[in-house]
Amino acid sequence: MEASITGLDYKIREMAGRIKDLREIEGLTTYEMASKTQVSREEYIKCESGETDLNFTFIYRCALALGVDVTDIIEGNSPKLKSITVTRRGEGQEISAAYGMTYFNLAYSFKGRIAEPLYVKCKYEEEAEHNDIELTRHDGQELDICISGKLLVQVGEHKTTLNPGDTCYFDSSIPHGMIAVGGEDCEFYAIVLNPTGASIPELDPMRYAPVAKEMKRKTDRPGIWQKWIDVETSETGTPVKIEFKNTDSFNFAFDVVDELGNTSPEKLAMIHLSADKTERRITFSDMKKESARCANYFSSLGIKKGDRVMLILKRHYQFWYAMIGLNKLGAIAIPASNQLLAHDIEYRINTAEISTIICTGDGECADEVDKAASSCPSLINKIIVGKKRDGWRDFDEEYHRFSSSFRRTKDSPKGEDLLLMFFTSGTSGYPKIAAHNHKYPLGHFHTARYWHATDPDGLHFTISDTGWAKAMWGKLYGQWLNETATFVYDFDRFHAQDIMPLFAKYQITSFCAPPTMLRMMIKEDLSKYDFSSVHHMTTAGEALNPEVYRQFEKLTGLQIHEGFGQSESTMIIGNLIGEGHKVGSMGKPAPIYKVSLMDPDGKPVLPGETGEIVIDVSKGAPCGLFTGYYRDEEKTKEVWHDGYYHTGDTAWVDEDGYYWYVGRVDDIIKSSGYRIGPFEIESVIMELPYVLECGVSAAPDPVRGQIVKASIVLTKGTEPTEELKKEIQNYVKEHTAPYKYPRLVVFKDELPKTTSGKIIRSKL
Repeated sequence: MEASITGLDYKIREMAGRIKDLREIEGLTTYEMASKTQVSREEYIKCESGETDLNFTFIYRCALALGVDVTDIIEGNSPKLKSITVTRRGEGQEISAAYGMTYFNLAYSFKGRIAEPLYVKCKYEEEAEHNDIELTRHDGQELDICISGKLLVQVGEHKTTLNPGDTCYFDSSIPHGMIAVGGEDCEFYAIVLNPTGASIPELDPMRYAPVAKEMKRKTDRPGIWQKWIDVETSETGTPVKIEFKNTDSFNFAFDVVDELGNTSPEKLAMIHLSADKTERRITFSDMKKESARCANYFSSLGIKKGDRVMLILKRHYQFWYAMIGLNKLGAIAIPASNQLLAHDIEYRINTAEISTIICTGDGECADEVDKAASSCPSLINKIIVGKKRDGWRDFDEEYHRFSSSFRRTKDSPKGEDLLLMFFTSGTSGYPKIAAHNHKYPLGHFHTARYWHATDPDGLHFTISDTGWAKAMWGKLYGQWLNETATFVYDFDRFHAQDIMPLFAKYQITSFCAPPTMLRMMIKEDLSKYDFSSVHHMTTAGEALNPEVYRQFEKLTGLQIHEGFGQSESTMIIGNLIGEGHKVGSMGKPAPIYKVSLMDPDGKPVLPGETGEIVIDVSKGAPCGLFTGYYRDEEKTKEVWHDGYYHTGDTAWVDEDGYYWYVGRVDDIIKSSGYRIGPFEIESVIMELPYVLECGVSAAPDPVRGQIVKASIVLTKGTEPTEELKKEIQNYVKEHTAPYKYPRLVVFKDELPKTTSGKIIRSKL
């Protein structure tokens, strides 16, 4: 059996993974990196694979060779501030290294620094006093200041012992090393200076990227949105104020889709490409009529205003017909992933009391629904799309029989009435249900217009399954509110070489994808593909590695604009058009949200300090923010209190007002764009009779961003084997969505807990 991996081992593997990823992106061989880092190829391969410890000299040379900041390799975070940074005692960024030394970087948060100040703990080892000192070297100069204990320093052939208060300044290109002597551990400061006196070489994620511009409509007709929204912009086009009006009467289906169907009937709403490359061009007139047929069809089945309807439709064009039809009828839509298994589906149906499921005929999704159905008393209608199935209604055959006219009445849904819901994962329980009212689509106006930079006469492409909230961000509400057509490709599996020819063929003008897919794209030869039609790119879902940004810009000329939001909201923070953005930053708060950062005591934090992202709701919820968790007042109060909505996400803000993402307060796992709640996985694993305790957390991964890690305590007498790990992984795959299974399983004697007995996931 493989020995349990320590926290240090993980740190080393994490850094090694970043080095490998950066090397591959740069197109450097292991021979070239070995030469640049002044080690043998065999030693370099061991370092890159995480098989051996990484000393600071090696990390520093890797950073120089790869053109990134040292901090990018150590933590995956770029420097924060440019004028002052204060590092409190014990808060330096830890770098564990060889030879009994532990380094703490004291200026990791400072942009453009010309030195690496380090606090070093040197462990006393009696054996070391009787052996030759391990020597290393690096470019530049170094100042060592002894704090406590005794430090023996060797530079070339010269040796000297430093006592507390003593200093030693030397040319660090000369082989040197140091050990603790005198029978006790030693502490000292080591300040490494760049030989040129210039800033430590880095990608410079703080630089401003070029300004994106708002696309102008080719018609003089007022935009459909102007009846509902007033906008004030800066001289450069950045929105500084967005106000909503007439919202209590707003219904997206009638006021946007049907209105455009009447005023611009031939205007393109969507280009849909099926998995077999069948192309459909759908106008707003088509969308008005087909959604009306759906509303009438659903009504004939007894579906009424307030009923909950689950949509598991991948990227089928029928999703949009059904969605808009439900919006007209007033039934509450609940989009869901086709990767859900019976366990997941049963929970969702019973929790929300879902009466109808509209499900894809692809794959085994309908099988999973049937497995769950017998335990779901509220489920009345099962409707299948694309196939025929016993016990199911045939959507494609039946809805066509109904009228293409559906009139708005005084009882039609609007304003505060519920529109849709998302099941959103958390770490302290099963998925919660974030409920949105009919004002929600208005909150996506800025998402599309000022972040996606959609062209009213162009074509926007967001890569997302309709089962996720991101589809509402980029495939429906904001785009059509801005009169922009959407491009939808209903692929089964993402293959970069399959996607990229579509940009030129369909003249896609704006594009949004999660960083995971962007990483896959830059692994291909981008020079083979034409991106000239694309004027704007965005990304969200997880933090973007600055190296991915740099490579995409280098190969395509396109800059990637990051943004941040939740299933509970529209885009909260983003790199908006009209203002230069900072690479790696989430951007600045959207003008519809009053955003700040708070510490755990509810006090605001200073620039450069990490705090929870909160939204001021003292004057009510802005359009786009959820109304609360459906039928869960307790969970709602946990995040909505004292005049603020607490997002559960943390960040820091720099001196220019740009926000930089840190992580989740509640340890949500973001893997390849999926949001995964640990509790769900823990509950499944605990079903196994030989599992005594289980804690699920995130582990870093260079491709997926994070992977699911399960730390397990076995019952007495159970042998921890590799076969058992695989058995646990397969069990999770079989009993919940496959993307949730733990790619890493670690057996432990005990799990870290709080005094109240709760597992501390951050220490797993």
